[in-house]
Amino acid sequence: MPRPKSIFVCQQCGSESPKWLGHCPGCDQWNTYVETVVKRTPTATATSPTQVQELSQLPSDSMPRLALPLTEFNRVLGGGIVPGSMVLIGGDPGIGKSTLLLEVAGMVAEREGKVLYVSGEESVHQIKLRADRLGIRGEGLFLLPETDLETIIERGTEISPRLVVIDSIQAVSQSGLTSAAGSIAQVRECTSRLMQWAKSSNTPIFIVGHVTKDGAIAGPHTLEHIVDVVLYLEGERFSAYRLLRGAKNRFGSTNEVGIFEMSDQGLVEIANPSQVFLSQRSEGAIGSVIVPTLEGTRPLLVEIQALTSPTSFGLPRRNANGVDYNRLLMITAVLTKRARLPLGNQDIIANVVGGIRVNEPAADLGIALAIASSSRNARVNPDLVAIGEIGLSGELRAVSQLEKRLAEAAKLGFKSCLLPPLQGGQKMPPEIEPIVTKSLSQALKLGLEG
Repeated sequence: MPRPKSIFVCQQCGSESPKWLGHCPGCDQWNTYVETVVKRTPTATATSPTQVQELSQLPSDSMPRLALPLTEFNRVLGGGIVPGSMVLIGGDPGIGKSTLLLEVAGMVAEREGKVLYVSGEESVHQIKLRADRLGIRGEGLFLLPETDLETIIERGTEISPRLVVIDSIQAVSQSGLTSAAGSIAQVRECTSRLMQWAKSSNTPIFIVGHVTKDGAIAGPHTLEHIVDVVLYLEGERFSAYRLLRGAKNRFGSTNEVGIFEMSDQGLVEIANPSQVFLSQRSEGAIGSVIVPTLEGTRPLLVEIQALTSPTSFGLPRRNANGVDYNRLLMITAVLTKRARLPLGNQDIIANVVGGIRVNEPAADLGIALAIASSSRNARVNPDLVAIGEIGLSGELRAVSQLEKRLAEAAKLGFKSCLLPPLQGGQKMPPEIEPIVTKSLSQALKLGLEG
């Protein structure tokens, strides 16, 4: 047998070194290298070598997917679960990853066949309590409280499931490595073995990747280059809304987002998120503007609020919640320089209601209008939406997919829209009155009352 090899692995970024280093050159962290012993086994000769295939001879049929009743989940995956794929779901502790995957496992078991749910952190009785709360009966859903990788693959091969869930990958370990479960070496090797099993058996595998509050366990970023799909479940600590975003998807777009609400019955998808986010809106409030945004292919109306107040310090503060901080600084500078708005001695706080993040430039005009409304103590017409990108010279630029955005606004009863000049081919819904303006200063005169 060959002698075991000892290497040092950074527990933050996964960089390897033949000797211990106090400072990691990859992630710029200190004292993160841990010794790992890798036992190398003799490589067996392949009995059935892989054959070369000509691209033109392969069938062009689309890969069948497992569609679920969860429309929001299907949207983020690109239409459903692809057989043989490996999906990583990451997120903070307690955000709802296990709840979401248990719901998905129950749906697949009810509609498609057997599902293997591997839990390395919870007992079967704990999972049963959660299933009862979610209303999952459990026919065809097999539970395996195991952390050994070889046992997991052996049991999975025996029952030939339609879906496998690993909760979580940090709890799974391989006996060939001497490092502890959750280390970079264990997580990477176990994920690679599971990926080989998924491709060879054409079985989709969902794995949960999370970090502890003290950061002792490696996060899911190490696995992103191995798996096919990377999803992140996000949400504010004190908010009931959860957003499922795609960071990587080999079978679809990464621009889609699924919106759920955490309830007593688990994660419930929100069919009309725009109406939910605007349900508690106070019409006529100072510093409040409605902006039609796009999350992937879905139009979404969000409320952007801004508050200005005289600073108590020498340097005014800027606070951005849900919008890009650098974008807020740029809009503030343009308002001061081009619109002659005195903001040099004002603290500015911008917030997107509902815990949503808005990163597209199409929300620039809405943010500027909310800041100006608070600064001048003038309200915005409650039946008006604002959309447009702001340039450094104070000009307004057109945005894409205007018809889809305004159709969502008309559905919720808005009557007018403040926007840049229309480009060729762009049309306005008949229910929306266009208020066209070319400059930011003119937009403030048309958008603010009084």
